[in-house]
Amino acid sequence: MSVVVENTHGWLLDACLLIDQDYVRCFRLHDELKSEFVARFKRQYFRILKSYGGGDNKISNHNVHAVKQDVLQRQERPPKKRKRSELNQGEIDFKAFHEKIRCVILEGTKSLVESATLLGYLHGGSVGVKDPQSCNQCNLASLCDMAKELPLVDDEDQERCVQSLNASDGTSHLDLFSRVTENPAEHAIVTMLMGEEYVIPPCTAFLLSDFSRMEPLLQYGHKFDVIVVDPPWENKSVKRSRRYTCLPSSQLKRLPIPRLASPDSLVVTWVTNRPSHLRFVRHELYPHWGVEPVAQWLWVKVTADGEFVFPLDSPHKKPYEVLILGRYRGHSLISPSERCAGAGTPTVQDQRLIVSIPSALHSHKPSLAEVLKPYMKVDGKCLELFARSLQAGWTSWGNEVLRFQHSSYFTLTPAGQPRSPPSASCHPTFNDDVTVVISTAPRGR
Repeated sequence: MSVVVENTHGWLLDACLLIDQDYVRCFRLHDELKSEFVARFKRQYFRILKSYGGGDNKISNHNVHAVKQDVLQRQERPPKKRKRSELNQGEIDFKAFHEKIRCVILEGTKSLVESATLLGYLHGGSVGVKDPQSCNQCNLASLCDMAKELPLVDDEDQERCVQSLNASDGTSHLDLFSRVTENPAEHAIVTMLMGEEYVIPPCTAFLLSDFSRMEPLLQYGHKFDVIVVDPPWENKSVKRSRRYTCLPSSQLKRLPIPRLASPDSLVVTWVTNRPSHLRFVRHELYPHWGVEPVAQWLWVKVTADGEFVFPLDSPHKKPYEVLILGRYRGHSLISPSERCAGAGTPTVQDQRLIVSIPSALHSHKPSLAEVLKPYMKVDGKCLELFARSLQAGWTSWGNEVLRFQHSSYFTLTPAGQPRSPPSASCHPTFNDDVTVVISTAPRGR
């Protein structure tokens, strides 16, 4: 199971198994033999075997009590008058934010990592990932730009804005840029799209477009109970590398969340560690959408040995990212407390951690499907915006929505063929057929 450990601090996840569980049964479209496969995401992308940067990355070596005392002492000291050459205001704000969450990260990560280590999950290895960006794939964002020149579909009929992947009709005629594409089957499929081979999970839907082509998603006719947003925040390193086009914060207000969200739906936004971005989401973006912030979670990235991928107190990169969770309340005159009364929506616990070995692929976040289940209704509809991959049972939108679905990221094994167990040098995990979960707390209901 993808949730390796769960306790009062949060979860420790196997991010690769989170992907693989959607591809247990997989068929290739247009295959007359109807051959069945098991598709598995290549584990080489999750072999993060050593930490980066200098300093102490070992979680087990931190004395949590001593850290708490140190933080308290620093908070009690009178602030020093800084010189002009010292930290700017943004750096000062981030340092204060880091001090507030430092103990939470240390204590929670230590607890989760120790439990996972006792289970034999985190045990290191000797083989790392090489050239993680070598997969051959379409430049999806460029294709979306080219698609802007195509005429828009004016018909607002819901049936006209949806198309299905199936063997009888083929896929060469599909318009991925102005129609929502569905795989309604209960199994995953391998199919050719735009001249490349992609692996599509079961019961999923997606729209490949940018802001100018979101209308088909609105015409789709669904209201969503969970909406996950992973914006391409402005970032200096991303601008230098040109991995993807950044989006100014103000442009996020254009997202039609009120038209997509069901009452009391859970809205989750991935945020960089910049205090200005955190303030913007809490005090501008969410109020603009009619979303009430209810919790802050942290994704903590560790290596195969259970160390932070970067030193926790590194002045540059941190081993964590932030998620801001909120409930959609709308802009009616009814107060949030009145809207919640009798709604039966579970309380979202604050300051929970999601600990996992990160993917070596840039912007490849772990799936939140498992950890969000306790906070949504059964069979709720889920949507991811700015998605770069697909999930079974979810609808996804973005100009790179198929990025990590390219078949070159997967290994296809004929069903029934024996699979060799992972060796000590491979990604640190159990035998994939074993399920182990530790739970010392109720699941938030």
